Amino acid sequence: MSSRGWCVARAGVVLSLLLFWSWAKADLYTEVNEKITSGQLQTAQSMITRHLEKQPSDPQMRLMQSQIQAAQGQTSLAQETLETLTQEFPELPEPYNNLAVLYAQQHAFDKALSSLTLAIRARPDYALALENLGDVHIALARETYLKAKALSAQSPLITLRLDTKIKLLGPVLQPLKP
Repeated sequence: MSSRGWCVARAGVVLSLLLFWSWAKADLYTEVNEKITSGQLQTAQSMITRHLEKQPSDPQMRLMQSQIQAAQGQTSLAQETLETLTQEFPELPEPYNNLAVLYAQQHAFDKALSSLTLAIRARPDYALALENLGDVHIALARETYLKAKALSAQSPLITLRLDTKIKLLGPVLQPLKP
């Protein structure tokens, strides 16, 4: 075999190995995500732990780890994981979005707005972050209407208008999505 033929064959083997490795890695992410979705959190956590022992800086696996932490009620730990991801990988929108979801659940809407703004700055076409941003604005509007209603108890007309708006926002307001 000529040296050129040898180089082509070697490049083909390397390319095949890279394709297999990326397929296997993608398959691992899919499997972990399926375990999380189906509520098999311990199994998913074990898979994540094993993977992070080999590749501790993998942002996608750490993002999934934060989902498990949040699902197990470890909100502070999930926030810490996501905040670290936003510092290490400021170009990734998902950690900002997921952090905003945790903030919104705590009614820290200003922090949620800030995180969603950063998510959208990182990826302007990130539809989920845009949807969540709209939901935060709706939650803020509802909160504002409730405050106005409490202050306008002496005016039945204003109270009636505010009640109507509050009722309309109720069915529109949905939980934010990670």
